Amino acid sequence: MVFHDTASNESFLTRSTVQTNDTVEWEDGNTYPLAKVEISSKSHPFFTGTMIIMDTAGRVERFERRYGRRRNKS
Repeated sequence: MVFHDTASNESFLTRSTVQTNDTVEWEDGNTYPLAKVEISSKSHPFFTGTMIIMDTAGRVERFERRYGRRRNKS
């Protein structure tokens, strides 16, 4: 099975039981099942040591609109 990390555009070959209909021809000339993932060890900040900003803009504002602002305990 070939896993393709869409965030870093890297692919790696490994064994897996994931079911998929997609296939890809690997470097060795063989055809393998293809699974697309958003995050792997090639793009995750814990493994790479770099931060990648994901789509998190507006989460706090959206929460505050729904549930109101928190009040300070005085």
